Amino acid sequence: MGGSGISILSLVFSASWVVKFVMLLLLAASVCSWGLILKKIKLLKSAKLTSSTFTKKFWSGADPAQLFRSLPTETEGSATLFQAGFKAFSKMQDSNAEPAVVIETIERALRVGFSREAARLEDNLTVLATIGSVSPYVGLFGTVWGIMSAFIALGGVQQATLSMVAPGIAEALIATAMGLFAAIPAVIAYNRFLSLIEVELNEYENFSDEFVNLLSRQLGSARRS
Repeated sequence: MGGSGISILSLVFSASWVVKFVMLLLLAASVCSWGLILKKIKLLKSAKLTSSTFTKKFWSGADPAQLFRSLPTETEGSATLFQAGFKAFSKMQDSNAEPAVVIETIERALRVGFSREAARLEDNLTVLATIGSVSPYVGLFGTVWGIMSAFIALGGVQQATLSMVAPGIAEALIATAMGLFAAIPAVIAYNRFLSLIEVELNEYENFSDEFVNLLSRQLGSARRS
């Protein structure tokens, strides 16, 4: 840095093995965090687009039975809820059960489908939360260890100067910077994903309620006829 010829890279390589291990750990945490962030962005975009497309198709007046047959085996979002609910509805229709029992079975199937979708959307969020909360402390540990080592090394020196202790302190502070570099994106992404997932799950709940109401009306009409 500056005219002293000291660079960040040289400070990293000259750090003690403990500080180097902390830096490698934080670098791995940062890479893992960004990988999860990009994966989650892709997942949430896909879930939103798929659910929006299916919901529009469902409420456009398409026949539920035909729509059910057109769905692939692997679905996501509101399509998964519809698939689970309509499958339960079809089975209960064949059993000639009471409408209240049919609706209860459908609601149970929808709750199971909702839980699976929620788990899929929330997968690995705890990893981001852990990286965001733990990384600063890991970096702080590396900093404390590095500073402690720098001052211990000065114990046998007759006259200590700033130029002697500065490199050791600087290399230790890099660990804190790396801890923040790993933590800040993870915390921001975690909070943002929680907000987006909550909105998406609210959409699933609304669809489930409307779907149950639709099937209830169909059951009522069939019973009257």
